[in-house]
Amino acid sequence: MTSSHLTPLARRSSEAPAVVIVAPACSDEVARIRSAIGSLGLRAGLDADRLADVALAVSEACANAVVHAYADREPGVLRVTADITPDGLEIVIADEGRGMSPRSDSPGLGLGLSLMASLTSALELRVGEGGGTEIWMVFATHEPGAGTAWATTG
Repeated sequence: MTSSHLTPLARRSSEAPAVVIVAPACSDEVARIRSAIGSLGLRAGLDADRLADVALAVSEACANAVVHAYADREPGVLRVTADITPDGLEIVIADEGRGMSPRSDSPGLGLGLSLMASLTSALELRVGEGGGTEIWMVFATHEPGAGTAWATTG
């Protein structure tokens, strides 16, 4: 599966996604976001192992926004959308922060994106319309163990 075959939620249709969360970009919100998306994953028919993958990838994407997006300024917002589509469980986690760039003072190991790529069926990184970063993930419900395709677009 390649990302060229998939259309992120924001470009898919005018229908509202099943989950829409706008929350402060703080660590206290990550569990609530993870729980809401996990509930949707159950409705999509994901098994326990895939739900664990979803939880880890969502936590990593949210943590990236919390730690990196609003560095050196007041925290902004996380915008999370998720839906069940023909491609599977699709999730978009977006911030309005500084965008992706290398940081020599980063507190992490720099493994988050590769971890997310290994857990998802497809991963796409985008620059948001107003700046910031969008991380779009798909967890296929019809292709267990599907290989990951990922791309960076802007």
